[in-house]
Amino acid sequence: MATRPQLIALGPVSCGAGISVVAPASFARQDRIDDGAKALRLLGFEPRFQEQALRRGPLFFAGTPEERIADLHAAFAAPETRMVMSLRGGYGSNYLLDRLDLDLIRKHPKALFAYSDLTGIQLRLLDHIGLPAFHGPMLAADFYLEDGVHQPSFQAALAGEAYSVGAGDGLRNLRAGQAKGVLYGGCLSILVSLLGTAWEPRTEGTLLFLEDVGAKPYQVDRMLWQLGKAGKLEGVTGIVFGEMLDCLSPGAEPGLLEKAILGALSDFQGPIALGLRSGHVSRQNVTLTLGVEAELNAGDSAELHIGSRK
Repeated sequence: MATRPQLIALGPVSCGAGISVVAPASFARQDRIDDGAKALRLLGFEPRFQEQALRRGPLFFAGTPEERIADLHAAFAAPETRMVMSLRGGYGSNYLLDRLDLDLIRKHPKALFAYSDLTGIQLRLLDHIGLPAFHGPMLAADFYLEDGVHQPSFQAALAGEAYSVGAGDGLRNLRAGQAKGVLYGGCLSILVSLLGTAWEPRTEGTLLFLEDVGAKPYQVDRMLWQLGKAGKLEGVTGIVFGEMLDCLSPGAEPGLLEKAILGALSDFQGPIALGLRSGHVSRQNVTLTLGVEAELNAGDSAELHIGSRK
């Protein structure tokens, strides 16, 4: 197992801070960009769009790989901002994985808020330089919505404080137990896509968070099977699933997703919880700080305690 680098100590980010906004994957609708920026300004932040952030094309990308990686590097290096936020996910940040300037980002570490397609970049920075990953709301995916952001976790994560999420945030127990470990993970389909590459996820010793959208139960089963056969569930202490929005089969029996998860994980010994609204969600996107110690308590109810960065 590769040695996990020491977690970079990021200072607290307070209201009023500048935000470097980037689009490392797909472009976003202009009305959502405008509404998301307005919402951030109402919270006291100052979003500053990188040069190519509003680029549309080629294809479904927000610029070429060269343009997108230049923007991402400039966002980390920008002295006037304290955090980096993606416009949205979509597709395309995989083309940036082998272009990341780890030395530059290590010299200018900042909180990177993203999820979905950005999981690969977030985990590479966490695995290789110890940059905490903020699996949380994005400007044109969540902040543009009236009820798109879970403010308590967003503010606690920015402050570097410990916080907890539970039943009120959708979390429920599938298999009872208690587990501790480094909180790790992201979008399930992106983790699976990284298998067999130089950026395979480093899951051993972690409390694993997995979420996705629009994957039918048999597809979730297949991805969990692949993670297991790749050895990526060995040493995992517990698993927390997201809301798994629209992960259903029309006309299927109730609870098919839950049964598929438990069946695919029949050999996994740790506790399992499901339903946490983080990532692709119906409302109030919960921020998870990946890279810090966390604890899952799954009993009559389920609760996830996320440690501080201090």
